[in-house]
Amino acid sequence: MPATATVPAAAPPPSPLRLLIVVPPLAGHLLPARALARAWSARGHRVAWMGPEAALRPLLGPEAVVHPTGARLFRGQAVGGAAAVRSLWEGFVVPHTRFTLGAVRRAVEQWRPDVVLADQHSPAGALAAHGAGVPWASFAPSSLEIGDPLGGDGELTAWREGVLRALWERAGLPAAEYADPRFSPGLVLAPSCAALLGLDPRRVPDSYALVGPLLDARPEPFPWEQLAGRPHRVLVTMGTLSAEVAGGFLDRTAAALAELPDVQAVVAAPGEVALPPGAIGRGRVPVLELLERGAVDAVLCHGGMNTVGESLVHGRPLVVAPIRHDQPVTAGRLAALGAAVRVDFATATPEQLRSALRTVLDDPDYRRSAELVGRQLRDGGGAVAATERLERFARAPHREHPAAWSRPLSGDRVGP
Repeated sequence: MPATATVPAAAPPPSPLRLLIVVPPLAGHLLPARALARAWSARGHRVAWMGPEAALRPLLGPEAVVHPTGARLFRGQAVGGAAAVRSLWEGFVVPHTRFTLGAVRRAVEQWRPDVVLADQHSPAGALAAHGAGVPWASFAPSSLEIGDPLGGDGELTAWREGVLRALWERAGLPAAEYADPRFSPGLVLAPSCAALLGLDPRRVPDSYALVGPLLDARPEPFPWEQLAGRPHRVLVTMGTLSAEVAGGFLDRTAAALAELPDVQAVVAAPGEVALPPGAIGRGRVPVLELLERGAVDAVLCHGGMNTVGESLVHGRPLVVAPIRHDQPVTAGRLAALGAAVRVDFATATPEQLRSALRTVLDDPDYRRSAELVGRQLRDGGGAVAATERLERFARAPHREHPAAWSRPLSGDRVGP
């Protein structure tokens, strides 16, 4: 009687992974992280967030797992140059790190994530994860930390290094294990590309994953029927944090648009801005849907990485009026790449704004350059590629991680 063949048992499916996301409570950081979190959940994994309920819940929804940090006010920040970098760290990043570190440590200890995703401007995530022996990946939605955005300013670079080391020391971590909490030694996820970050693609570190924009639908009511049959349409949006300073700029932009009768504008602006005839002004507009539908031909914005990435992925040239932080860096790179015209936020006249808009609308080279950068961004793979890279990192043997990542956590996991 012939022997019965032994059928090998099927390998059990890999267990779900837990991801803890630590980002500042700012839309420019939360929105791309939300896109990654949704892709992560779609693969059967679990995700939790750190931050103030009032800021996170409207963006994440009622089902999101949020470990609250509480909320506090932070000092105002300078508008441009080295002063803006210093005030970003002194007025927000450092006090935010000190304020949230205890809560992040408790969440890491109790929820026991397999990996922490720590925004470069939320070092508490990296500090807490390192101290608990949990692998942590860095999240870089801003262009302010990668490459040499400070233009070789040695004094400013040394000052920031001192700030980072002081945070490490204040967290009680061993000096011998110091690692820049902005840069995980294992994985840095950036929703950008080499060209936009000013990097030589041949010298991008293996630990970097330049995945391009993390796109996430943000439905907003919109009067699509009001889009007129003019030859051109322009989207004007200055970001969620610029309302308090953008009023004068938007007034000058409206004056410029009034002299462009062949252009219809879609403007994200408070109601008090006087818009030219035919313009559509709303407090919030569906930026991504407008681009996906091909409803706009160019974008005028502040240079925030979300708007820039979404515009370029859809091949739209830009007029960029940077206000603060990484926006001047991004604007400079876009201009150098030929995908945008840069104007001065504080001083640009209606005539200069009109000329800039006319240039990106009429000169096809700007559209071609935007499409070229957009292809490089799309090649990064977006949220799916980011999730796959993060999953491989989380499942990698501990021997591939620094020694601090092999420390056992005490107790059992809690929470969903």
